[in-house]
Amino acid sequence: MSLLQIKIDEIIKTALMEDINYMDITSDYLLGDDNMSSANFIAKSNGVICGVDIAARVFSIIDNKILIQKLLFDGCKVKAGDVILTVRGSTKSILKAERTALNLIQHLSGISSMTARCVKLVSGTNASITDTRKTIPGMRALQKYAVAIGGGKNHRFNLSDCVMIKDNHIDALGGITKAIDLIKNKIGHTVKIEVETRNLAEVREAVSCGADIIMLDNMRYDMIKKAVKIIDSKAKTEASGNITEENLLEVAKTGVDIISLGALTHSVRAFDISLKIS
Repeated sequence: MSLLQIKIDEIIKTALMEDINYMDITSDYLLGDDNMSSANFIAKSNGVICGVDIAARVFSIIDNKILIQKLLFDGCKVKAGDVILTVRGSTKSILKAERTALNLIQHLSGISSMTARCVKLVSGTNASITDTRKTIPGMRALQKYAVAIGGGKNHRFNLSDCVMIKDNHIDALGGITKAIDLIKNKIGHTVKIEVETRNLAEVREAVSCGADIIMLDNMRYDMIKKAVKIIDSKAKTEASGNITEENLLEVAKTGVDIISLGALTHSVRAFDISLKIS
C-alpha cells in the first residue's frame, strides 16, 4: 500500500502550521543560521515501525538542505535502542520539525505495532484483522496505511466505498429486508452490501436477503459461533464491538472471517521514540 505524496504533504503542512504558526520564538532567537547539529530518532520500546518516510518528509519541507539517512523502513521490527533515522543540518530547522515528525511517526508506529500484535494473536485461525472508520479527522489515510504496514487489512475508507446498513438504518426503515431490497435497485453492480446484525433473527434475515458481508455486532462468543453456522459461507462474516487484545483469540476461534477493531486507530498508544541531538 502506498499513499500519494500530495496527500502526505497536505497532512504534514497542516500539522506544521498548527505547531509553528509564523515562527519558533525559542529556536529562532537562540540559534544562528550557522549552528549545525546531527540528531537521531531512537526507539525506546519494541514494535513495528511506521512513518519513516513521513517523518523524513517533515524535515525536507522545513528545510530542504537537511541531510536525512534512513536506517530502518516501514514494516521493520525494532527494539529499544535502535536508531531509526538520522538528520543533519541547521539546528533550528531540526528543532522546528522535531515535534511534528515525532507526533506522526510515534502515532503511526503505535498503530502498526498494535496491529502486528493482533495479527500474531489470531495466527492459525480463519480471521483477518481490519480497522474501522473510527479515525482521527484528517488522519484516516495515514492511520489505515499504518494498519496495512502492521499486517492488517483495511475496512472501507469512507461512506462511498460500499453499502453498510447499520442498526440505525434498519430501525429507521423498519427492517433489513426492506433496506436491502430498496438499495439493491439503486447501487451499481460492483458495490457490495454489508449488514450489521444484533441477534440471530437478524442474521437469518440478512442471509435470506443475500447480503455480501454480515457484521456480528457486540455478540457473545457462543452467539457468534451460531451465527457463523447459520451463515454457512453464504456471506463473509465480521465480528465487531468490544474486542480487545485480551479477548481477540476467543473471537477468532469462533470461525469468523474478519475481526474489526476501532481501537487500532481511535485509542492506540503512541510508540515511544525520542529525538536526540548528538
